Amino acid sequence: MTQVSSAARIATAREAIAAARSLAPELAAGAAHRDSYRQLPHAEIELLSQAGLLAVTVPERFGGPDLPPSVVAELTAILAAADPNIAQIPHSHFVYLNLLRHNGSVELQRRIFAAVRDGGRVANAQSERGGKTIADISTRLTPAADGYVLDGEKFYATGSLFADTLAILARLDDVGDDHAPGEYVAFIPASAPGVEIIDDWNGMGQRTTGSGTVRLRGVHVDAADLVARAPAVSAPTGYGAFAQLLHVAIDTGIARGALEAAAEFVRTTSRPWFEAGVERAVDDPLLVQRFGELGVEVATAEATLAAAGRRVDEATGFADPDAVAGDIPVSQVIADASIAVATAKVVADRVANSVTSALFEVSGTRSAGADLGLNRFWRDARTHTLHDPVRWKYQHIGRRVLRGEDPPLHGVI
Repeated sequence: MTQVSSAARIATAREAIAAARSLAPELAAGAAHRDSYRQLPHAEIELLSQAGLLAVTVPERFGGPDLPPSVVAELTAILAAADPNIAQIPHSHFVYLNLLRHNGSVELQRRIFAAVRDGGRVANAQSERGGKTIADISTRLTPAADGYVLDGEKFYATGSLFADTLAILARLDDVGDDHAPGEYVAFIPASAPGVEIIDDWNGMGQRTTGSGTVRLRGVHVDAADLVARAPAVSAPTGYGAFAQLLHVAIDTGIARGALEAAAEFVRTTSRPWFEAGVERAVDDPLLVQRFGELGVEVATAEATLAAAGRRVDEATGFADPDAVAGDIPVSQVIADASIAVATAKVVADRVANSVTSALFEVSGTRSAGADLGLNRFWRDARTHTLHDPVRWKYQHIGRRVLRGEDPPLHGVI
């Protein structure tokens, strides 16, 4: 993957949101075609890099704008309304840059953040298909004379086909160098010897995210390129809340995109039902009522996302200090953010699946034509909302409401 050396420099939240809105129509124009033919969006992801949108979380001390989580969520939702695949590809990019920010050495931070500022991209290789649960990691780091050797196989490696750098989650069982046993993320070049990235993702939705296999055979890793994961996920840091917030943003954006597509179809293509006694579908009072209901659903998801974003800003030190009560412990602020994001996830999950299904109800039989590509909204929503089951979000929310319990510390809430 070739890095962009002339990436734009975004300095403010206003510039970031404007850049996302400017790109959105171009991304939306080809979304149905890319989905239909599973045409990977290499050129479109390059546009994100060139626009500077992938560098918005680079800290100021490394030449970036250091924009808050709420802004990253807002621009993610804008991109998701245009093409949810393109919005999901940089999800792990932002998440692992956040890990680097928390726990990486200054040397590694300087190198990775400089590359990202110039257009570089990071992708995850975290999940595995084997193991009793998703928390079981078989990929191993083995101490060697000049660092470590990495071996394993990953799946659901979203964005790996578009990345310059891979963030590989692996276990170290033996003491090596000054690293204690535990889980580490290795930041390695995507082109490193022993790395094989396979385009074998075949999901029914989110078809062009490049979420396939990464094989690692004897990959050399410098000790300086390892970042411990535990400090970010086993203590109240807001790391999990930020990652989950971006998932919420994608689901919310899908709902907005589906609503807008349905409205456009009804305005331009749908015929009125004969019993309505009107000349145009848009004048059918029952359709007007239904679009009003769907509009409320989407607005609710967007408002809940925005509220959760503000909470995550507070939890991660981006909020105005005067807006945060000084007598509340940091751990409490972070727990509140996690519950706010869990609430937003429940709402966005429900709304995304509801609105993308209702698209056909309000648009009529013609909208079911496969050549129109409108079914991609439902497929994308149904696929992406599988990230982290909402039944467990309800559990964490219910325990907080009923027993005053804080959510667990494991990185996915």
